[in-house]
Amino acid sequence: MNRALPVVRLRVPTDEDAVAWHRIFDDPDVMEFHGGRSAELSVYEELTARQRRHDAERGFCLWTMVDEAGTVIGFTGAQPWPQDWGPKGEIEIGWRLGRAYWGKGYVTAAARQTLERVRAARVAEVVAMVNARNTRSIAVTERLGMRLAEVFTTPASRQQGHCYRLPLHAR
Repeated sequence: MNRALPVVRLRVPTDEDAVAWHRIFDDPDVMEFHGGRSAELSVYEELTARQRRHDAERGFCLWTMVDEAGTVIGFTGAQPWPQDWGPKGEIEIGWRLGRAYWGKGYVTAAARQTLERVRAARVAEVVAMVNARNTRSIAVTERLGMRLAEVFTTPASRQQGHCYRLPLHAR
């Protein structure tokens, strides 16, 4: 399918975005692969503050996605993989989108912008850690040209996951 992608703008998250993320992610479908239930507002307040620091220090973060009308619809971006297992310290790209915006191409459009920005920040390679049952995110990784590099079992949930990789610069 070669449909035109929607217009999506990325911005460094604001304090107000914590409230918007909390509201649009308060959906069991959205949170299915992120612990299964909604997070408290304080989690998003800390997350947006951390992303502002990441942007200032590294030149990239999890950016707020805004549609053509100026509505916050989710986030996408990159940050170091935070776990003690998996691609520790490598730069992971990721996304989360409000349910009302699924299936419209927003994540693909925003993730392509993310790749441009992390490439400009001189990141050599990115990974995407995806639950093996998350077919929507797997499809995005494939549209981005990422390749499956590893299959693993997550330590906490004992679920199967996939690690996708994409080199960004010629070596």
